[in-house]
Amino acid sequence: MEWASQLCENRGLGSKMTDSKYFTTTKKGEIFELKAELNSDKKEKKKEAVKKVIASMTVGKDVSALFPDVVNCMQTDNLELKKLVYLYLMNYAKSQPDMAIMAVNTFVKDCEDLNPLIRALAVRTMGCIRVDKITEYLCEPLRKCLKDEDPYVRKTAAVCVAKLHDINAQLVEDQGFLDTLKDLISDSNPMVVANAVAALSEIAESHPNSNLLDLNPQTINKLLTALNECTEWGQIFILDCLASYLPRDDRESQSICERVTPRLSHANSAVVLSAVKVLMKFMEMLPKDLDYYGTLLKKLAPPLVTLLSAEPELQYVALRNINLIVQKRPEILKHEMKVFFVKYNDPIYVKLEKLDIMIRLASQANIAQVLAELKEYATEVDVDFVRKAVRAIGRCAIKVEQSAERCVSTLLDLIQTKVNYVVQEAIVVIKDIFRKYPNKYESVIATLCENLDSLDEPEARAAMIWIVGEYAERIDNADELLESFLEGFHDESTQVQLQLLTAIVKLFLKKPTETQELVQQVLSLATQDSDNPDLRDRGYIYWRLLSTDPVAAKEVVLAEKPLISEETDLIEPTLLEELICHIGTLASVYHKPPSAFVEGSRGVQHKRLPPRTGSGESTETPDVGQSGPSEAPPAVIPSQGDLLGDLLNLDLAPPTATVPSVQPSMQMGAMDLLGGGLDSLLGGDIGGSPSMGAGLGAAPAAMPASLGSAPAVGGGLGDLFDLGGGVGMPTGSYVAPKTVWLLAMKAKGLEISGTFARRGGIIQMDLSLTNKAMSVMTDFAIQFNRNSFGLAPAGPLQVLTPLSPNQTIDVSLPLSTSGPVMKMEPLNNLQVAVKNNIDVFYFSCQYPLSLLFVEDGKMDRQVFLATWKDIPNDNEAQFQIKDIHLNSDVASNKLQGSNIFTIAKRTVEGQDMLYQSVKLTNGIWVLAEMRIQTGNPNYTLSIKCRAPEVCPFVYQCYELVLKN
Repeated sequence: MEWASQLCENRGLGSKMTDSKYFTTTKKGEIFELKAELNSDKKEKKKEAVKKVIASMTVGKDVSALFPDVVNCMQTDNLELKKLVYLYLMNYAKSQPDMAIMAVNTFVKDCEDLNPLIRALAVRTMGCIRVDKITEYLCEPLRKCLKDEDPYVRKTAAVCVAKLHDINAQLVEDQGFLDTLKDLISDSNPMVVANAVAALSEIAESHPNSNLLDLNPQTINKLLTALNECTEWGQIFILDCLASYLPRDDRESQSICERVTPRLSHANSAVVLSAVKVLMKFMEMLPKDLDYYGTLLKKLAPPLVTLLSAEPELQYVALRNINLIVQKRPEILKHEMKVFFVKYNDPIYVKLEKLDIMIRLASQANIAQVLAELKEYATEVDVDFVRKAVRAIGRCAIKVEQSAERCVSTLLDLIQTKVNYVVQEAIVVIKDIFRKYPNKYESVIATLCENLDSLDEPEARAAMIWIVGEYAERIDNADELLESFLEGFHDESTQVQLQLLTAIVKLFLKKPTETQELVQQVLSLATQDSDNPDLRDRGYIYWRLLSTDPVAAKEVVLAEKPLISEETDLIEPTLLEELICHIGTLASVYHKPPSAFVEGSRGVQHKRLPPRTGSGESTETPDVGQSGPSEAPPAVIPSQGDLLGDLLNLDLAPPTATVPSVQPSMQMGAMDLLGGGLDSLLGGDIGGSPSMGAGLGAAPAAMPASLGSAPAVGGGLGDLFDLGGGVGMPTGSYVAPKTVWLLAMKAKGLEISGTFARRGGIIQMDLSLTNKAMSVMTDFAIQFNRNSFGLAPAGPLQVLTPLSPNQTIDVSLPLSTSGPVMKMEPLNNLQVAVKNNIDVFYFSCQYPLSLLFVEDGKMDRQVFLATWKDIPNDNEAQFQIKDIHLNSDVASNKLQGSNIFTIAKRTVEGQDMLYQSVKLTNGIWVLAEMRIQTGNPNYTLSIKCRAPEVCPFVYQCYELVLKN
């Protein structure tokens, strides 16, 4: 409604009150009357008619038929009338492009008017008319207005460039408007500077890789000077621009922070948040032992606190941003706990957000205060808020160990209130407290068991069942309690069914003689009477474990559980860094990166905090990999934007190339997992034997032999495609052992080891994925960056089952060489992105060039001779392969296994000379002469190739194959 504000501009209050009459008429035949009035000779009548037209347009009537008549009214000196006509033009020019051209001459004329307001109005309107035919006429007036003597005209023209760029980007670049915009950053008027920055930022968003805002210390100084004098929205544009600058060192960073700090006291909350964003980014570069660093922390707290005295909607936005700030730098608000205490009249969305921040700020110093407050909240009437308050007490216990006992005592008091939803939430959080502090608070179990009958929510029932199963040896009637749940097994939710199955198996392992019937019953319900695949599979696994190896069952089911941490609800560090860079935007409210909710053609730039300088401490940044063990290759995430462009905008959908179709040798679905059924499991005397496994029969006889023993570690997809059996595998083909490519500490618990192999003409990437985190990993996908030989996945990454904690899955990924090509350094470097449900991770590895040696690489002798002579001598490279104790025939056979073919062999004075050829997947031929002297363990290798940079990598392949 930009025109609405213009409609009221330059008008007194009295006239505004009378404008309502234009919206009340409902006469028929109005268009005809308006047409007559618009063509009237009387100026006042004309103006009244145009107002009526605008009013009709506002309420949704179609008045486009009056276009020529309204355009005729443009020729006037009356500023108010001209504004009204321009509003009409903006609205209808798109639907009447041919008629709109009639107005062009008036626009051009108005751009040279003596009145700067009319000049600015004309250029603003021309920018808003999105008609291609008009844009070419806009260029000359726009060029003049960009250099106009009046700053109001210049600032309006700056925004017009951004609008024109949106309509026709090529035209703007060809006309040199971008350079003029850059010059305006040095303008003497601060509002012109702000609008120029805003326009360039807008254009840069649609061209992420262009360096439109070429920020340097001189430009930054000009922006900081303008910052003090421009309007609040101008300040926001400039602050957002400053946030994208990377200072050269900590001194420059401190200087910028000092000049931005006064913005923290601005009345507009958007200016405050933009200033906070700049300071949060640049603080990264300040050493923590610097006096100014501590001063800055103190200065950041008051403005954030002040934001919480605004209206609820603004409070919520502020709280969402504070939530991020507290996760990054809790020390800023550590003394401001009281401002986050909930007020009785706060809306629920503000209450819940305050509660979350209270937990993040909870520490040993303020925990008593926090717990007293939370206990009060738990007696409120709002059910959602009470639930969250009870959960918050549990989170305090897990976060501040010294407060755990007080928290448990508070939770027990709440359970005594017998309020149903309070009791249920308390039981859920007590389960987590048991996990965090084993063998410490189990004395409260009796109190929990008293409330068993009142539990009706799945999460609370599942938590209670877990407690009974986990501490079955301490609960005398544990079997009765679990049996009571079993009666309505099929009516329970999946969460409760799974928990009940595990709890009864735990109980059986702890009290085998007393609970055999119970375990038989639950296994039967889970495997035979259930349609849920998760429940059925878990039942079968327990069945097998108990029937074949009770000791192993005990180790698996009663294994020691990893302690839970208070960090589970924190935002993942790399995402947090990106969100800090987006403080004051929607991303900071959603707590999602812009790429997650911004659609359309505009590229979304991934922002990161700058690396810390001037300090001894090491901080993880995306561009600097920490060195791991010496044998692991460094994690390479190149700083070049163009290299990472492909990986950051991953399209992780399955590639169009298909995986070679190979029939699996066995139909897995046809297996009778149960074997002899329930009788087989429970065969034999189940009465009095004290032995735990005595009541459970041997594994069913129908179990296939291939599944009887544990599969070899190298299984996985390789065996599924029968790649391990040597089908089509060249004799002596060398496959390097797997090395760690991605360390778990750099990938949130995901460790990736791997190697490369060429089997039957197909390039394979053999991966071992290990989950060293505490959560299940799913939704794996993989993407390669452009590389020297166009290596790309030939199919999706087939991780068929979720990767559970401490589990390793082996996967074989077929590769093609039809991907995009870009020369890498070194030549065989491969940059990989792996995605799962947690994040996207990057690493680089190096593949042996023998991977690309094709099977039809044996060159004809005559062609070999002619090619050898044809390749210039400058392209020949000589290498020594040391400590090889093989004769020429054995060496030749080994090399042929890796598609290095011997064309001819001759012996001269006891020296064997092998002439060999290799063909790469991209058609490059490599010729070699290898000299082997009897009794001399050192071979001489001469390599010739039209692409000489390949030679050292071919030599590496020779050495690898011959020495292994």
